[in-house]
Amino acid sequence: QVRLVESGGGLAQPGGSLRLSCAASGSIFRHYDIEWYRQAPGKQREFVARISSGGGISNYVDSVKGRFTISRDNAKNTVTLQMNSLKPEDTAVYFCHTVPGGAWGQGTQVTVSS
Repeated sequence: QVRLVESGGGLAQPGGSLRLSCAASGSIFRHYDIEWYRQAPGKQREFVARISSGGGISNYVDSVKGRFTISRDNAKNTVTLQMNSLKPEDTAVYFCHTVPGGAWGQGTQVTVSS
């Protein structure tokens, strides 16, 4: 089972940037697609972005297209979510997730507020 640990969350102003990381244990990390999800207070967990195991294919929810970029470094067992032009509605706990396998990290809080 892959173990995932998210980091990089924090407080950002509207229009600002944050860079989230998802660090994974296990040499089989490179075989998994990785997704980022987020969950705002009182709302369901929402898909944000996905990257293929080799890093060549990515897709995003419409609300973050052009602002967020997902990437991965399989040599370092990490996936990164670069978040630019942040909006208050991006405020949520962000989680990474393996596909298949279904492993989840503990999440990292992102708060966008002036």
